Amino acid sequence: MPGNGAQPGQGAQPGQRAQRGQRGPWGRRRAWSRRRQPGQPGQGGRLGSAAASLIAGAVVAALLPLTGGGAAAAGKADGSLKARVVTDAAVYPVKEGRTARVRISVATTGSAPVDEPVTVDYTTEGDGGTATSGEDYRPVRGSVTFPAGTDSGTSRTVEVVTARDGGAEPAETVPLRLTVSGARAPAETPRIVIDAHGLPYLDPKLPVRQRVKDLLSRMSLEEKAGQMTQAERNALTSQGDIAAYGLGSLLSGGGSVPTPNTPDAWARMVDAFQLRAQATRFQIPLVYGVDAVHGHNNLVGSTIMPHNIGLGASRDPRLAGKTGAVTASEVRATGVPWDFAPCLCVSRDERWGRAYESFGEDPALVTAMETVIQGMQGAPSGKDLDRRDKVLTTAKHFVGDGGTEFGSSTTGSYTIDQGVTKVTREELERIHLAPFQEAVDRGVGTVMPSYSSLDILGDGQAPLKMHADGAMIDGVLKDRMGFEGFVISDWQAIDQIPGDYPSDVRTSVNAGVDMIMVPTAYATFHTTLVDEVKAGRISRARIDDAVSRILTAKFRLGLFEKPYADRSNLDRIGSAGHRAVAREAAAKSQVLLKNDGGVLPLKTSQKVYVAGSNADDLGNQTGGWTITWQGSSGRNTQGTTILEGMRKAQSRAGGAAITYSKDASAPTDGYDAGVVVVGETPYAEGVGDVGNGHDLRLSEADQAAVDRVCGAMKCAVLIVSGRPQILGDRLGDIDALVASWLPGTEGDGVADVLYGKRAFTGQLPVTWPRSEAQLPINVGDAAYDPQYPYGWGLTTSTRALRADGATRAPRADGAERLKELAAEAEAARKEGRADFAKGRAIVTAARLMVQDRVGQKITPTVAKPFAEADHLLLGGDAAGAVRKLTEAYRAAG
Repeated sequence: MPGNGAQPGQGAQPGQRAQRGQRGPWGRRRAWSRRRQPGQPGQGGRLGSAAASLIAGAVVAALLPLTGGGAAAAGKADGSLKARVVTDAAVYPVKEGRTARVRISVATTGSAPVDEPVTVDYTTEGDGGTATSGEDYRPVRGSVTFPAGTDSGTSRTVEVVTARDGGAEPAETVPLRLTVSGARAPAETPRIVIDAHGLPYLDPKLPVRQRVKDLLSRMSLEEKAGQMTQAERNALTSQGDIAAYGLGSLLSGGGSVPTPNTPDAWARMVDAFQLRAQATRFQIPLVYGVDAVHGHNNLVGSTIMPHNIGLGASRDPRLAGKTGAVTASEVRATGVPWDFAPCLCVSRDERWGRAYESFGEDPALVTAMETVIQGMQGAPSGKDLDRRDKVLTTAKHFVGDGGTEFGSSTTGSYTIDQGVTKVTREELERIHLAPFQEAVDRGVGTVMPSYSSLDILGDGQAPLKMHADGAMIDGVLKDRMGFEGFVISDWQAIDQIPGDYPSDVRTSVNAGVDMIMVPTAYATFHTTLVDEVKAGRISRARIDDAVSRILTAKFRLGLFEKPYADRSNLDRIGSAGHRAVAREAAAKSQVLLKNDGGVLPLKTSQKVYVAGSNADDLGNQTGGWTITWQGSSGRNTQGTTILEGMRKAQSRAGGAAITYSKDASAPTDGYDAGVVVVGETPYAEGVGDVGNGHDLRLSEADQAAVDRVCGAMKCAVLIVSGRPQILGDRLGDIDALVASWLPGTEGDGVADVLYGKRAFTGQLPVTWPRSEAQLPINVGDAAYDPQYPYGWGLTTSTRALRADGATRAPRADGAERLKELAAEAEAARKEGRADFAKGRAIVTAARLMVQDRVGQKITPTVAKPFAEADHLLLGGDAAGAVRKLTEAYRAAG
């Protein structure tokens, strides 16, 4: 959700003249360094070659919008001038004692030569800088001239020599004022920044805790408030506001991207913002964040994974970790060190527009899939965060966002998102809090509160917005759970707290929110936060706690040593290796719900008829949060549709050509099998709530395609969606049914299971309802009568079907075989061998027996224990799971 309407900046960095070192007379304490340093001019300090490349011109494109306007030539209106003067950067960091070099260029529209002389007078003298002329740097004054006929792009260089001493100091600035005649002047005065040096917080050998303590002790209240402020990149009135307010963070909302939307452009954009942060006293780097919820999904050409609902269907924690590692590698390669993921919501109502962001309806499943945190972030200690392939993670949304009651939302036309979660305290702990304790134990770096409100039944308290709930954020999350990272608000979420804006700020901060995703009115927020502290309504201790947490993350990420993008992994974005992981995830996310007559897997020798709105639509199969916030239909990025994957599978085997007719209007005679791919179009968050322009039924066109194809041949129907769809009386006409979820960019993975290259192994991560009247319906409910229960999933694996003769045994022997499996599970538990893989193998054998016996005759007495079995398995109780499956087996008659 890109932001708009940022507030204008209001002056220089607060407190920038504080703590200046004592100066001796010229030449007494300082010695001028006249020796030219090797490598890139003006560099060689801690910023290294990345900053050098910026100043050499890598961000000229990013800065050009800021270089128009300025002083006009005498006697001419600025708008009449055809030429303009630009500098290659607005900020020039330089190590103390070295020489800064400012490149001044003349440019014309269409790159024609200048048609009249252009003169640029420059000087370092005057007010506005924090460095002292004659002590910190050698003053310069002069002019450069570009005669008429000078080629556009011609440059001149101005050098500013800085002084060296043995003292420790914050960064100091030297403005280079330019007065231009004959052309438009730069909109900004370029600034040389003499790097901070010698201070303990800059020493990477010191423990992070000590570095944080030292830096915090030096910061003003205004600087601390800046660190607690996060703005949307599009909201910046000026890039100079990054330094003016000492902003701690920027983000790209959904669809907020550079032009062009390429990996290198992302890296250049983030680097340009980081360069601006170097103009602050302590050169605290930004921590840039994005919603990379299923891959680096804002970036065209990135590897897009199945949404979390599909990963939950895979029941493969190892694979979840691999998808997290791929996402982290691609995100960090573009200079972004922070991902607002994973979503640890437990989705209890599929009418919710965010249902697909959840791993499932069972807290045990969500907890099991949190291996994604280690894939993205590395070791729980945070020791891996400075790696070029790891990112800071965010557990969201704390707490209960998946349990909001239908009809309780008061946000616009939303029906459920951002509404009220009504639970007993026991339900809160068991269902919604459990995944967050797991995340804390895994070392998750940040936590994001939910927009929703929490109503704990029986406590006599009114519903409370989560961003205002200090008992939960400060009390439960930070104190009881021991969360040591920082809490980041959701997008403009504090504005939903009742009361005026100052009340919103103090309430949220006092509740334990450490950084506010403003995201547009950052100037107002900064001023308000400072005022609230000065008035005593927010304690300075609370501010210090928040900023300490934020700085700790920045030090662990290695941003003080390497604030710029490490581009060495750029070529891995969308690579074959990364797409192979996404392809595996797509295949394992497919859930085979029905397979009468063994329609699947298809044979490459068969003539196949393909139809349906989602067979050949990459945007529909990637869903929301893909390139834009809401996603879009059509080819919005690079990847393979399901149809394309099927055609490749047929072609590789030399099989018959596939016929495709989106609306099934082409003749249907003469085909061995039909595949109809139907489902939803993209949406995100409350926009996708059922009742807000959405429902759980197939479109009329999709229904017609299913009826036409399945009425003419054996057919398999694939439902590409973020949640179950109500099939009504059409289920009987369908031979095979697959819940494909939102498989991402790798349609080859779906083709792999359709053609038997991989077996179907997925299981339902949520209950599949018979009717909308049943909603909400979840595993563990007292009344439970679904179309398909939680955990249901047929397989085409011959190895699994033959496991210990389980499903091939005569039905008379089935109960006896289940006793054997129960004994195996119990023995493994007693012997300490009840690891996840062993337990799952035993329970899978029992589950397949039950499914084989039940067929499509799923009754409440079968469904309830069947679903509860998978919950017990995920909780580590394989023996209990087999007992529940035995109960379901007996109920099948």
